[in-house]
Amino acid sequence: MGKPQYIEDKQLKHMLKVASITGDSPIRDVALLYTAYGTGMMLTELASIAISDVLTETGEILSESRVRAEIAHNSRERPLFWVSPRVLDAMEAYLEYRIKNRHGVTVRTAAYRSLDPDGPVFRRADGEPYGLTKRKLDSGKISYSCDSLSQVFRRLHAQAGIEGGHALAARRTFAVRLSRKGYDVRHIAELLGHGTISATKRLIDDDPVRLSDLVASVI
Repeated sequence: MGKPQYIEDKQLKHMLKVASITGDSPIRDVALLYTAYGTGMMLTELASIAISDVLTETGEILSESRVRAEIAHNSRERPLFWVSPRVLDAMEAYLEYRIKNRHGVTVRTAAYRSLDPDGPVFRRADGEPYGLTKRKLDSGKISYSCDSLSQVFRRLHAQAGIEGGHALAARRTFAVRLSRKGYDVRHIAELLGHGTISATKRLIDDDPVRLSDLVASVI
């Protein structure tokens, strides 16, 4: 399989604009896009991340959290930061929407904003969790996927005119943008949960930077 697409800033802005006015859950879709493109999480991680990975018991958004080993794509715990203002704003809007619509709320109104701390953050439009599909590979190992959430990402890209776009495009875009800012590949690898530097280099190699962008910034 070839490398995922790199999504340019103009494309992402357009996708977010279209997502905010279409579909059956636009507030969730905007939060999903910001979280995917702002953290580099994998699809199954987005489907599995829990409220307690985002909120303190008193209801504040954690600035520093983690992708737990039990939900990480490679079973390696890694740091997760909720610090981007745009990601935070989108998450706040979605959590408020969930509370208003009683999606995954509990009787403990004073804890975790009344949301179930063990329940997933992102839910279907009807408030139910996204289910993971377990598959046994030829190697004997077990693999997990979330086809329903994958379809959401494909729709969000397609309706913005990005053909063949999917959740892995967010992960590559996250990595390439960090690389363009000059951050060390080891730090990028830690944020992505890669076990080797070479895995990160493969993701950011062949950066599709446009020659016109280089010339525009030369003077």
